[in-house]
Amino acid sequence: MTPAMKNVTKTIVLLPGDGIGPEVIRAAAGILETCAAEFGHRFELPEFPIGGTAIDATGAPLPPETLEACKTADAILLGAVGGPRWDALPLGRRPESGLLALRKGLELYVNLRPIRLLEPLLFVSPLKPGRAGRIDLEIVRELAGGIYFGAHGIETVNRNVSPAATDSEERGFDTETYTTGEIERIATFAFGRAESRSRRLTSVDKANVLASSALWRKTVTRLAAGHTGVTVGHMYVDNAAMQLILAPEQFDVLVASNLFGDILSDAAAGLVGSIGLVPSMSCGFGPPLYEPIHGSAPQLAGRDSANPIGAILCASLMLRETFGLAAEAEWIERALDHVLARGFRTADIAEPESSVVGCSALTQLIREEMQASLEQVERYGWGV
Repeated sequence: MTPAMKNVTKTIVLLPGDGIGPEVIRAAAGILETCAAEFGHRFELPEFPIGGTAIDATGAPLPPETLEACKTADAILLGAVGGPRWDALPLGRRPESGLLALRKGLELYVNLRPIRLLEPLLFVSPLKPGRAGRIDLEIVRELAGGIYFGAHGIETVNRNVSPAATDSEERGFDTETYTTGEIERIATFAFGRAESRSRRLTSVDKANVLASSALWRKTVTRLAAGHTGVTVGHMYVDNAAMQLILAPEQFDVLVASNLFGDILSDAAAGLVGSIGLVPSMSCGFGPPLYEPIHGSAPQLAGRDSANPIGAILCASLMLRETFGLAAEAEWIERALDHVLARGFRTADIAEPESSVVGCSALTQLIREEMQASLEQVERYGWGV
């Protein structure tokens, strides 16, 4: 472990959201508070509403004060949004629209999802140990364009069974569009990630069917000429989904459109044992947004059984990627590994011989392990 920086002051806006969001954000905030106390940092952690809780409190899924606070923050940490109690609302007024509006308001166009199989959880992966191999990859998802932001709707049209037919039916449509500039900026980010890792990039598309994917492949191929140190491959999305299951170790960095990246990253999360284990970072022109990729899981809310690891790893990812605090991030991750190696698990990643604990208990165990390991470092020096 390398020596840490001292006296860093940052404002991290907390958006607990809905369902288990408040529980996992409480866990991550506790980890950040321990980090600040032990390393002499000052982390301001103001909370603001978003999603369903914001609808209940203000009538809007993204209140103006929440967006303004996020725009002036150094980083944002979000729990989860959504739940069945708001499903009857129109699409543009549901909790999820608050998250889309936040991404748009902050001009975030990159979503990075690290997929890493933690050593103590090798047998939690659905893959057989001999096939799990070394799962350590990143999925770079375009976040501001594509089908989620294209024109969509439901309209009434004639059935066209015959020229004289008067029967009508409904037709739903969603439009996928990408510009060269949108593809260039996400691909450039992905090339940078590949250059910092094993220098392998897989671009995922459906260029044999979709015009937007044909432009995607053409643009990535052109940019590859300026990144000669990176080995670039192209893969159709259906094959990519299969290859993630058959041989995930072949991948280093994948880059994909909004829709394809959304699907593939959730599927890849299953390889490491639980969607509750995976953090994400969204970045662009505004402050970065960190959120675990799991949903709000309303059936678990208030039961102290949620898995806080994804949110805790969001905290360590934030410290490393946005604040340059690599030592602190490593400290958190080592403590997490040690607690898992001792057999402690939340229910979603439990094994026959493991000790099942709740969200708050697992968080406390990690904080205690952090403290114990820091005492060892203080006694014997860095790198022990």
